[in-house]
Amino acid sequence: MKKIQFARKISAFTFKEMLFTLMIIGALLLIASPNFMPLISKTKAQEAKIQLKHLFNLQEQYRYVNSKYASEFNEIDFEVPKTIQADGTANYRYEILSSSITSFKARAEAIVDFDGDGVFNVWEIDETGKPIEIVKD
Repeated sequence: MKKIQFARKISAFTFKEMLFTLMIIGALLLIASPNFMPLISKTKAQEAKIQLKHLFNLQEQYRYVNSKYASEFNEIDFEVPKTIQADGTANYRYEILSSSITSFKARAEAIVDFDGDGVFNVWEIDETGKPIEIVKD
């Protein structure tokens, strides 16, 4: 009669060791997350800067043709991105504050508090074409 050989025991981590390791990683992430909040806010602010630059370019094109700046988005064919509140992806609400023959001002106001401090990020752009952060989040 042949003897059946069983496979050797393989060394591995126990369930307790795995849980302990995950708890340590979780604690480190909790400690590190406040340090990443400014980076998250800066990354989210890129959306506003990009959209405002696009809006500026459309306003400039409109001004070359019509000798004035547009007062509404539909005049310059600016498609306002759908916000996350409306099942979209945009974190900012956009509006044209003022427009005239020689100047315009547009605003991007955050609808999400990125770092949870109760302050919402606001950016503006005018005829100079440089986005300016009005309220820092």
